[in-house]
Amino acid sequence: MNSASKSPIITHDYAAQISALNSGCFRDPFSFLGLHNSPEGSVIRVYMPGALTVSVNVDHQTSAMQRIGDSALFVLAFSTKVSSGYHLTIEFSDTVITTRDVYDFSSALDESAMYLFNEGSLEHGYLHFGARPLTHQGCEGTQFCVWAPNARSVSVIGEFNHWQPCQHFMRFHPASGVWDLFVPHLKAEQGYKYAIVGVDGEVTERADPYAVKMQQAPGTASVIQPAQQSMPLSDAEQTRRRQRNAIDAPIAIYEVHLGSWKRRDDEDNRYLTYRELADDLLPYVKALGFSHVQLMPITEYPFDGSWGYQPVGLFAPTSRFGSLDDFRYFVAQCAELDLGILIDWVPGHFPSDPHGLHRFDGTHLYEHADSRQGYHPDWNTYIYNYERPEVKSYLLSNANYWLDVFKLDGLRVDAVASMLYLDYSRNDGEWIPNQFGGRENLGAIDCIRAVNTRSYGRHPHIMMVAEESTAWPGVTQAVEHNGLGFGYKWNMGWMNDSLSYMQRDPIHRKYHHHEMTFSMAYAYSENYILPLSHDEVVHGKGALLSKMPGDDWQQFANLRAYYGFMYAHPGKKLLFMGSELAPRSEWDHNRGLDWSLLESPPHMGIYQTIKALNHLYRDTPALYELDNSPCGFQWIDCHNGEQSVLSFARFGKSSNDLLVVVSHFTPQVLHCYRIGVPRGGIYRVVFNSDDSNLYGSGTTPVAHQQQMVQSKAIASHGFEHSIEITIGPLSTIYLQYMSADA
Repeated sequence: MNSASKSPIITHDYAAQISALNSGCFRDPFSFLGLHNSPEGSVIRVYMPGALTVSVNVDHQTSAMQRIGDSALFVLAFSTKVSSGYHLTIEFSDTVITTRDVYDFSSALDESAMYLFNEGSLEHGYLHFGARPLTHQGCEGTQFCVWAPNARSVSVIGEFNHWQPCQHFMRFHPASGVWDLFVPHLKAEQGYKYAIVGVDGEVTERADPYAVKMQQAPGTASVIQPAQQSMPLSDAEQTRRRQRNAIDAPIAIYEVHLGSWKRRDDEDNRYLTYRELADDLLPYVKALGFSHVQLMPITEYPFDGSWGYQPVGLFAPTSRFGSLDDFRYFVAQCAELDLGILIDWVPGHFPSDPHGLHRFDGTHLYEHADSRQGYHPDWNTYIYNYERPEVKSYLLSNANYWLDVFKLDGLRVDAVASMLYLDYSRNDGEWIPNQFGGRENLGAIDCIRAVNTRSYGRHPHIMMVAEESTAWPGVTQAVEHNGLGFGYKWNMGWMNDSLSYMQRDPIHRKYHHHEMTFSMAYAYSENYILPLSHDEVVHGKGALLSKMPGDDWQQFANLRAYYGFMYAHPGKKLLFMGSELAPRSEWDHNRGLDWSLLESPPHMGIYQTIKALNHLYRDTPALYELDNSPCGFQWIDCHNGEQSVLSFARFGKSSNDLLVVVSHFTPQVLHCYRIGVPRGGIYRVVFNSDDSNLYGSGTTPVAHQQQMVQSKAIASHGFEHSIEITIGPLSTIYLQYMSADA
């Protein structure tokens, strides 16, 4: 190209376009900016706020562009046809840069993926939306993609354009409601947002719903990251995952709030990083005998006091504790220790932060428009419109993201009941019935089933766990059998009843004996996890130790006996961090656990109790193999409310796997206590919560040191054989069947 091929002067009136560009509202930038060819020649238009001069280099020839008046619009016309692939040299007051023109690139959008997105079946949206580094038309850069179908205009703003909404206008795809733009030469760790002009003309700046990293408060921007690769999962790790997550496995979960397990008190009370936690927390959890660690929500959230349950970045591991690579290290260390990892997942609601999802494109896009369906009065949050296909794709993709990219063992789904019921926490007249006049949220049910079906289908041997507090039927039943498709459900009924019982004075417990036995009436209706979670030690409820009645010694004895009962009861186990320390005050997210408690013998006794129970649980098939079958449990005596004694047997798959359990919830010593046993033979005491090594009274179930007891052919409790033991105060005893009669 030579200078003679250029038109001498631009005389076109661009006043309307310049006004729209200046305002930051330009719906179809590719129709005006960039290269446009016609029979008369070609024209390149560049809008570059702050530029002093702009030149175009085509075929190694550089030509200065003409500024239109005093605007930021630069134009260069050609009398011949010009090909794409040109470069711009832009002079600013402090620098000169050479770059490709963003409006010289075609769309990198995958239309087939957008079809699935609009259909509600896209489960890998993180590969298409957000800020994705890629090479496009031979140029390295970042592809931005966001769903905002009702916006008048959307721009990418960030550090790379000084947060100006009038430089990187995005391309709109009417068929999908998606906007995209490829920006060359961007670097990782640069902050960005979307400047969205709503239908009413209001301009809001939004974080990217698909961002994989976000700034820490008070910052609200998303952050560009290098291209992500899924973490590898070796054949050996797949085998270990299958074994540790199986329905007949010994699953004991340690629930953790990463921000308050430990703090660096000598460094301004700072958080531990993911790497520090991996090297400190994980070996500790493993040594205690837990099989899994469950993290309270780590999806990015602005307010520490929400503990993560009001997330604004569902795809972003919170940067409070480090980078994406740091989190990957944490997950990798879990695998190294054969420790399962679950995270809390919050698909039930989202907060009202102005950079979040609420009225994202100026309309109620992610949430229902009617507050009776879209607003959660308890939490001042907004409820997803689960009936909207694109919202369903968003949640499907997010669940798959954590399972696919990070290879987590599973998700614990928060507040499922609030999703299932349209009248959840609402009075008459404050909710809208479904199309059949019922209170069930049909869209949420369909979404939950889709998430579980897809998650298990793509990632066998994971755990999808429901925190569901009602009697909704079939939570852990297969979707094809009209269930919700979860693998496990928290047993909130057991938790509420047993804690209610344990808080009573022992003198009154005999009147409430059913609170400890009723759970067996429905024990096989679902695949249960017995939870003593963070919810039981906050909001004025007090610590578990403080719930226990009696003097100081009795409080500890009650707690040890209760833990013993919990580990013997059918169902997998979950304890909140610090349960092993028995603190006297309830959990405070602003400080670390009080580790000095381990210097106190009674607190160390609780620690040793949990450790002993975890290891015994892991090594005793009778305690876990048949959790979900009536064949795994048999009452010996569930009627002795007068003495507050419960006795039962647990069975494994092998005929020799038999454990007899006795729990006693008064401070009396019961001498010569006879209980029937399912099989005659020798039984060995393998756990006694009243052991002096655990800070108990030291009352031994049997007189001699070998802790063995021989059954006798004396009928009791409907069995032909029985044993006679001494039961200490406020204690739980495990007796393992060893062999037949000598």
